[in-house]
Amino acid sequence: MLFRSIVVVVLTAVLGAMNVASGGTLAAFFIIAFGIVLAFESIRVVPQQQAWVVERIGRFHSVLEPGLNVIWPFFDHVAYRHSLKEVPLDVPEQVCITKDNTQLGVDGIIYYQVTDPRLASYGSSNYIAAITQLAQTTLRSEIGKMELDKTFESRDEINRQLVSVLDEAGRTWGVKVLRYEIKNLTPPEAILRAMQAQITAEREKRALIAKSEGQRQQEINLADGEKPSAILQSEGQKMAAINRAEGEAKAITTIAAANAEAVRAVAAAMHEPGGINAANLKVAEIYIQAFGNLAKTGNTLIVPANLSDVASLVSSAMTVINNVRPGSSAPAAQAPK
Repeated sequence: MLFRSIVVVVLTAVLGAMNVASGGTLAAFFIIAFGIVLAFESIRVVPQQQAWVVERIGRFHSVLEPGLNVIWPFFDHVAYRHSLKEVPLDVPEQVCITKDNTQLGVDGIIYYQVTDPRLASYGSSNYIAAITQLAQTTLRSEIGKMELDKTFESRDEINRQLVSVLDEAGRTWGVKVLRYEIKNLTPPEAILRAMQAQITAEREKRALIAKSEGQRQQEINLADGEKPSAILQSEGQKMAAINRAEGEAKAITTIAAANAEAVRAVAAAMHEPGGINAANLKVAEIYIQAFGNLAKTGNTLIVPANLSDVASLVSSAMTVINNVRPGSSAPAAQAPK
């Protein structure tokens, strides 16, 4: 505006000087100067993405679109200039109280756009301050509905709720709120320390779980590696047991065959002269030796059920011994009575 006035004054002075130098009259000078002033006052060039509100004699008249516009000089004047671009607006930090009575410092940023220049001019004396105040009060209300931990998880929900409320109110101001973003959530220092301790504990817990999982997997891998050797070892023990069993069976068979051969030899010897007496003597020795071993290994007294059998067996043995002394002839074989 000041630049345009200076240009008008300079041009008027130049034209006046030229008019005087050429011998023109003073009336012609004023007519030319007035025409220049009218031209400058009636022409308005509006930049792109802007809207100018024109008032005529104190009342709203029109909105000038981008480009060249003509208005009535001295009656019309541009009262408001609005940018139609998306405008970021910082919302100052404020202290909010959460549902669990924790103080939380919150600030944000609003992105808005003027959609109706007339309402933006006359709907509110200061729509920027109105949007800022409404954003702060709505934010306090939304934060008060949530606990502290929930606020950190619900940023998107809070942003959507604020955009809905601000956009509804902004319609009467000729403003559309495009989005709202929370920049910082700042709890008190004590809460920050507690949260850091909780995060550290959670990380240590995850580390312990990962370590235990690694040890578990290691044990599984070791077990899988030892499984084939254990199978081979058990197979070897099985074969060894089978071989021992087969050896024991062969030994039992051999012992049984030897016993059978011994029995046959004893039977054959008993048919020879003095064979029965020799057999009675051997049986008596074994019988007496068995009782002697029982007396050595235990303190239990064992008495035969028929003592006459023992006496008869001992008497037969003594008879055999006496008969086989040197110088005596072998008696004939007799069966014991």
